[in-house]
Amino acid sequence: MKPFLSAAVLACGACAAATAAHADTLQKIADSGKITLAYRESSVPFSYLAGPGEPIGFSVDISNAVVNAVRAKLKNPAIKVELQAVTSQNRIPLITNGTVDLECGSTTNNSARGKDVQFAVNYFYTGTRLLTKKTSGVQNYADLAKKKVASTSGTTNAQVIRKYSRENNLEMDIVLGKDHDDSMLLVDSGRAEAFAMDDILLFGLKGNARNPADWVVVGDSLQVEPYACMLRKDDPQFQALVNGVIGGMMKSGEFEKLYTKWFMSPVPPKGQNLGLPMSKELRDNLVAQSDKPAN
Repeated sequence: MKPFLSAAVLACGACAAATAAHADTLQKIADSGKITLAYRESSVPFSYLAGPGEPIGFSVDISNAVVNAVRAKLKNPAIKVELQAVTSQNRIPLITNGTVDLECGSTTNNSARGKDVQFAVNYFYTGTRLLTKKTSGVQNYADLAKKKVASTSGTTNAQVIRKYSRENNLEMDIVLGKDHDDSMLLVDSGRAEAFAMDDILLFGLKGNARNPADWVVVGDSLQVEPYACMLRKDDPQFQALVNGVIGGMMKSGEFEKLYTKWFMSPVPPKGQNLGLPMSKELRDNLVAQSDKPAN
């Protein structure tokens, strides 16, 4: 597993030049003999660690299917896979500067991010809700007026909850964790009353908690958003390959089998079953295969 890059490298003042240099991802992979995949450490059940350096999940399986297609396209079964852990903050810079070739995790496809990266076909739809302790008494956003609310740095959810607080005069004090586990810890340790995040990730974190029965997901769903894989902009060949893989799975029924595996069946490490049927938005997109972003 590759180490995290330094802050100076992530700042990447020459990101635009790097992007142009690596816009032909398939040629880059052919020349180097490797493809670098991003993964998340705690985005259950999309991309998370089952053990040190061992990412698993729905999005990881999709990434691996793309690898197989790349090997076939380049007629080189020996293409190596390198793994790079990413966070909400550094995932886009690591795509644009050429470090990572593909990021399939729990990344919202929206118009702002679309200025820097390209998104593939949407493969999930979710909305912001709240994870809190059952003993907190929190049922909805109004219960958090003038209280500390956690979210994760670099996510759209942090923006959504700030906007909601401002528009409804709730004066929430938003505190940011570096990743989802850290944000949940803010609530567990009493430094925040609730954690605002995509509802599917909250259910996954709850299921993997030390005492799942102590936690509850509450609140109205704010702003339905699509998840999609990220790749570099202006790379039509690689985009076509990734979309071909995901679209092919959607058309063949393989995508639905994969969904059942990760959302309707027991998953590692605790054998939790999220029991989450496919949403209407996602079922519709099995046919439409749209990459339409959220606003």
